[in-house]
Amino acid sequence: MQPIEPIEVQRRLDMLAGEPLYIHLETTNGAYASHRDSSFFSAGTFFRNAQLTFLHGKITGDGPFRIGFETELGWLYAEGLTDWTVDSEERLLMAGHDQEGKLAIALEFSRKPFPK
Repeated sequence: MQPIEPIEVQRRLDMLAGEPLYIHLETTNGAYASHRDSSFFSAGTFFRNAQLTFLHGKITGDGPFRIGFETELGWLYAEGLTDWTVDSEERLLMAGHDQEGKLAIALEFSRKPFPK
């Protein structure tokens, strides 16, 4: 992965608009964080292979970035994104890493389902 280039990411989002896609959205504040510190409030999300067709996608901010998607029925957005790549299967993979390099958020789009 490399640091997000907003113009390039926006170009990719524009190319994917209107296509049925599979989404992976994950947030974490550290595996077992509350087990190491009982006062730490741990929250997270793991959502894999949801199908979504978005009408419009937009990246905003100066970094970390926020990306929002308008759909027929509502919105999806993710914030805290710092890095991105397009892999050999043409999947758009974005992530947000904290100051220590640990994963905080992942947002990924694919034309085919992701592996389980």
